Amino acid sequence: MCRRRTGLGAGAIGGATGLHPAARHRAYPAAAPAYPVGAQSTAGLFQANADWTAQAREQIDAALAAAQRTLGNEVVRVPEAIGADTRLIADYQALFAVVAQSVIDCQFFKGKRLPTKKRAGQFDWTLGPDVARIARGQGCDYALFVDTKDAYGSTGRKIFQVLAAVTVGVGVRSGEHTGYAGLVDLRTGDLVWLNADRQMGGDVRTPEGAAKRVAELFEGFPGSAEVPAALTVSPKAR
Repeated sequence: MCRRRTGLGAGAIGGATGLHPAARHRAYPAAAPAYPVGAQSTAGLFQANADWTAQAREQIDAALAAAQRTLGNEVVRVPEAIGADTRLIADYQALFAVVAQSVIDCQFFKGKRLPTKKRAGQFDWTLGPDVARIARGQGCDYALFVDTKDAYGSTGRKIFQVLAAVTVGVGVRSGEHTGYAGLVDLRTGDLVWLNADRQMGGDVRTPEGAAKRVAELFEGFPGSAEVPAALTVSPKAR
């Protein structure tokens, strides 16, 4: 999602950015996320389900658009890309995933924080200024990257979970529901806001569940509430 140059605020994790929540914006997704949904096999492997994924994409897109309208933002999907543009968008999706995971690993967790990331209020992560290429000609200043993944525990996985607990006392997780959303300043490439959750709620295949998922993903999103300019960390990412 990209925002015209009038700005927003800081969120679940971010710093002072000079953004103003009262302004109205045109939103532009940085890339077309797949929102993969499937089953978790007995062995814990992800088994994609095309129908569930299509339902999730439709419901999450609708919930995201509705949520952003309340902030005065219009959400529009990235046009289908071809050739080099497809590779460019895929490359930046992959880069953002790496940066987001680095933030989670090296700044969300106090025990694992890098020495350079320990200062209060510091949030210094970037994709580089060339990220602006993903929104050429769109008049956008900010890009929003969104990703969720849902694996519903199969019957075999649930049985294995019970047997593992009863026979050897080992806890086995059934199901996986993760997601993150991040806001990138296209003028600098800097990541200005990130929220991540490894145990998300809501069945994304339904309107109600998708609305719950979007609400969790965008908790503390710029403009949605007063948040301090200093760095804040979402406990859900721990």
